[in-house]
Amino acid sequence: MIDEVLVATDDVRVADAIAPYGVPVAMTRANHASGTDRIAEVAKHSDADIVVNVQGDEPLIDPHTIDAAIRPLLDDSSLSMSTARRLLTDPAQIDDPNVVKVVCDVRGRAIYFSRHAIPYVRDVADRAAARHWQHVGLYAYRRDFLLRYAKLSQTPLERIEKLEQLRVLENGFDIAVVDTEYESIGVDTPEDLERARALVETR
Repeated sequence: MIDEVLVATDDVRVADAIAPYGVPVAMTRANHASGTDRIAEVAKHSDADIVVNVQGDEPLIDPHTIDAAIRPLLDDSSLSMSTARRLLTDPAQIDDPNVVKVVCDVRGRAIYFSRHAIPYVRDVADRAAARHWQHVGLYAYRRDFLLRYAKLSQTPLERIEKLEQLRVLENGFDIAVVDTEYESIGVDTPEDLERARALVETR
């Protein structure tokens, strides 16, 4: 569903690294509070109706997941933003602060995102039924909402958790969340980088 792809960065080393591949680059200011703020700077000069933010630390993202995240905005004109989640089954990932978790309401709208394991399972008897979901680092926005987001101040929970999507929830906006089976491999540590490199080599 993507019509145009470009890389938004403030680092000339990134631009130089992708230059051989002919991918358009938009150089941005260096003082953005988040990737969403950076994307908003670029979106000011675009006439796109929907803007998708595929984060640089998700190099192996599944194209079908991108399409799935866009779909809610096409189906429901009242929605401003959407993202994706994946069911977690590895206990180590549930407790890993580099793996962001999300909980949703019955409509499939995000209630909260956290680096901590959510929900907390109080009673042992409920552990088997508890489900933990990983947030996939991908966002789709209506362009007008994205520009509005960039004008909002950073919020307390956003600063504490270091999660930009909390600015949306703290200001009372909905985020639609779609389910995917795509296993997100976010590159946040040197170990993650080696895992990603090994997967690229095997492909």
